[in-house]
Amino acid sequence: MAILGSTGSIGTQALEVIADQPDHLHVEVLTAHSQCDLLIEQSLRFRPNAVVIGDIGQRDKVAAALASTDTKVYAGEEALEQVVEMAGIDVVLTALVGAAGLRPTLRAIQAGKDIALANKETLVVAGALVMEEARKSGVAIHPVDSEHSAIYQCLAGEGHNPIEKLILTASGGPFRGWKSEALEQVTKAQALKHPNWTMGAKITIDSATLMNKGLEVIEARWLFDVPVDAIEVVVHPQSIIHSCVQFRDGSIKAQLGLPDMKLPIAYALGHPLRLVNDWPRFSFFDCPQFTFEAPDLRAFRNLAAAFEAARRGGNAPAILNAANEIAVARFLGDEIRFPDLMHLVDHCMAHVDFEAHPDLVSLLETDAATRAVARQWQPSAALKPS
Repeated sequence: MAILGSTGSIGTQALEVIADQPDHLHVEVLTAHSQCDLLIEQSLRFRPNAVVIGDIGQRDKVAAALASTDTKVYAGEEALEQVVEMAGIDVVLTALVGAAGLRPTLRAIQAGKDIALANKETLVVAGALVMEEARKSGVAIHPVDSEHSAIYQCLAGEGHNPIEKLILTASGGPFRGWKSEALEQVTKAQALKHPNWTMGAKITIDSATLMNKGLEVIEARWLFDVPVDAIEVVVHPQSIIHSCVQFRDGSIKAQLGLPDMKLPIAYALGHPLRLVNDWPRFSFFDCPQFTFEAPDLRAFRNLAAAFEAARRGGNAPAILNAANEIAVARFLGDEIRFPDLMHLVDHCMAHVDFEAHPDLVSLLETDAATRAVARQWQPSAALKPS
């Protein structure tokens, strides 16, 4: 398999899964954007056929470090798109952050490779195009997000039994129960402390604003071919029930497990097998009570904005995603406050031109235009200390 983004949170955990399953899984390709030292370390351990470093300036360093191996070394964005076409690849795990995952994922689909999808932005930005390409190529897309993996597992064996509703669970993030006034005081350090999951910085901030759940709503709409209004978000602070499916007979199926991303990663990489492991198991006696509540769409405006973008369709989700990516980068760079993460998204949704039936070129143009607007936006209030 190829792992796009092997040095990130999902990529490193995927390699832990692969190391635990040498009889079933083998690494053919590893890629990283700029973390060349970790890429070198991974390559020396797993001995892939090829590696790609996105930062062209670091190619020589990677090549020198791997000169004693048979691993081929490439660099740059075009190499990232080309390497997924290699004949030895059966599954491409797309674990890149943000919209950068769209083009290599499409290229892999067109090359007939099955996809283990950890890059939800691919379907947020271009869900209709990606799913149509997957249908034309006869390619399977196995979701890696814990929520979508849960739904995928609940639907196994259900054939054509009609779905009434998808129920996506959310932990609520570190600020569950906080009102808008309290969120004015949030610091970067607080936002980066998720109560249940260990993730990269971008997805952790998205979880704090509930934007991550909004992106998951849009991803679920395309993955499972259901209308947006048939998707419900329920806050479940224990993060044990990962999501549910309600069928039209009133029955609900749920998938449960510890909040450990290696579980959905292993399910996606090993599908249709459930790979045997000795990882920790969930016990009902350790968590005797499950609780549920509705998300606060007033305080966490990003979730409401995502539902609105999904209902509007066209390039609206692409605007939402690009605005959010810049907002998160600016927040992590101490340029804007926590509430500005939501204000900036609203601004872009209102000021970037809407297109009802975009093709790939126009979606990429929307992405670029939105990022320009998002970079220029200035908050009206002074920054709080991070």
